[in-house]
Amino acid sequence: MPRTPKYQSIVADLATKIRGGELPPGSALPPQKVLCTDYGVTLATLRQALRQLQDEGLLSQQAGRGTFVAEPKAAYRLDSLRGFAEDLRAQGQTVSTQILGQDLREPPAWVSARLGDLAQALRLERLRLVAGRPAVHQESWIADTGLSGADLSGTSLYAALADRGVAVHRAAETVQPGALTDATAELLKQPVGTPAFVSDRVTYGLDDTPLVFDRATILGTVMEIRIERTLSGLSVQWSRRD
Repeated sequence: MPRTPKYQSIVADLATKIRGGELPPGSALPPQKVLCTDYGVTLATLRQALRQLQDEGLLSQQAGRGTFVAEPKAAYRLDSLRGFAEDLRAQGQTVSTQILGQDLREPPAWVSARLGDLAQALRLERLRLVAGRPAVHQESWIADTGLSGADLSGTSLYAALADRGVAVHRAAETVQPGALTDATAELLKQPVGTPAFVSDRVTYGLDDTPLVFDRATILGTVMEIRIERTLSGLSVQWSRRD
């Protein structure tokens, strides 16, 4: 029977302690020399184990400070036609929404390129908090101006459209790496330049008319993107960026 490598034994032990709550998020691991003594391994073996745990998202190694148990990340799934809050609540996350702005405006050119020429559209600006922490800044432009007076703080935008008899058929979404700007950094309470995902999503009705254009800035230190692939399920296409 093959012998389990020493670093894998360390990975298994620390992962069990982290997932079981013995090592809670944010707690510091003992110094590496102490861990080497505790596990009876060399520094190279220990570091191999710590790297794997960091790759799995369980640990965070911070230069000059030490190794810490990582905060759990919420996952934004790309294989379902749901809003951000619905995705996260389905995973048991606590999500709240702050409405930062909700008014009728003439769409700028970059929005009209997605929704078509509209005299007015409803601009909805929201801040999503996951477990009380700012995680997503979302700017939505909605062709249906009848929602201008609706309370959307606790209601899915898709559900609000359905209540008005507007059915959502499909959505096209692109996600690119980005960084927080001055404005989004202030809202998400992070330094300017912090890594982020920038999602652009166009949602279409049954007749393929564009209904909603969303631009979401997703804090990369809080969330991750997860894709599940099956033979009959999600199809992922990679395209070259010029």
